[in-house]
Amino acid sequence: MKKTGFVHDKRFLLHDTGDYHPETAGRVDAVYDGIQKAGLLPLLRLITPRPAEMQWIHAVHEAEYVRRFESLCSSGCTTIDYPDNQMCSCSFEIARLAVGGVLQAVDLLMEGEIDNAFCAVRPPGHHAEAGKAMGFCYFNNVAIAARYLQRKWGIERVAIVDFDVHHGNGTQHIFEADPSVYYYSMHEHPSFAFPGTGRAFETGSGAGTGFTRNHPMLPGRGDREYEKIMDEDFLPVFDAFNPQVVLVSAGFDAHEEDDMSGISLTTAGFSRIMQTITEMARRHADGRLISVLEGGYNLKRLGELAANHVAILLGRPV
Repeated sequence: MKKTGFVHDKRFLLHDTGDYHPETAGRVDAVYDGIQKAGLLPLLRLITPRPAEMQWIHAVHEAEYVRRFESLCSSGCTTIDYPDNQMCSCSFEIARLAVGGVLQAVDLLMEGEIDNAFCAVRPPGHHAEAGKAMGFCYFNNVAIAARYLQRKWGIERVAIVDFDVHHGNGTQHIFEADPSVYYYSMHEHPSFAFPGTGRAFETGSGAGTGFTRNHPMLPGRGDREYEKIMDEDFLPVFDAFNPQVVLVSAGFDAHEEDDMSGISLTTAGFSRIMQTITEMARRHADGRLISVLEGGYNLKRLGELAANHVAILLGRPV
């Protein structure tokens, strides 16, 4: 059985997005409860996060944006950049905490203390660009982890796999000219007109051309279409890139019962995706994989999907 880390903290509940916002604190509780009910919690190494050092946030985000985010929070503003980026006075510090938890998981992974990890953090991150918040996201947790792996641990090739139903425009934006980070996304397009990026012809720019790969999926697509992509494209792409560490933007909002999308993945379909990702990580990165929570808004299904996700990381059948 694998040694799997689990980043979780009740402080993530303090990021208050207001009434009726889909990115609610209940998501963290749903993840924890699902894993606990499945009997998996005692098998995990609990990682209690510390706020990230600012140098690592600045490795990805523009200093002016970071200052503006902190100032708006401290002054009592409840939004930043777009109306759906709801926040409260402590959102800046909780966003730092989310980044810090992911970086602690990276350290444990690289030190050999764990084989992989699931980071049940909020706020999520993959829509956050270098200089602005977007789509419920403020700091790009996965992007910061990729830079951290490179600058602290000397990793040369990082894979980022994103199966959230919404395209990770922020992650693509940050790495589109960088051939050392391969960004691979499967997402709905069009998807409620958000974020409007991630078309197949977006393959990177400059030296990074060919290191971004997008698979836009039409509404109604599901297990069969995703399985075809994973078998016929995903594995060959990473056989060629040969990543040393794999990062996963784990969004569970493509589930057929999630109201935030029109994609029809089943619970079994999500498991198949994750099993293929872990096989790729085993093949190329000695199994080194860090998975970070992004979307997923059906609280009943989120717990079930998170439990299966963790079981796969542990190497247990689902």
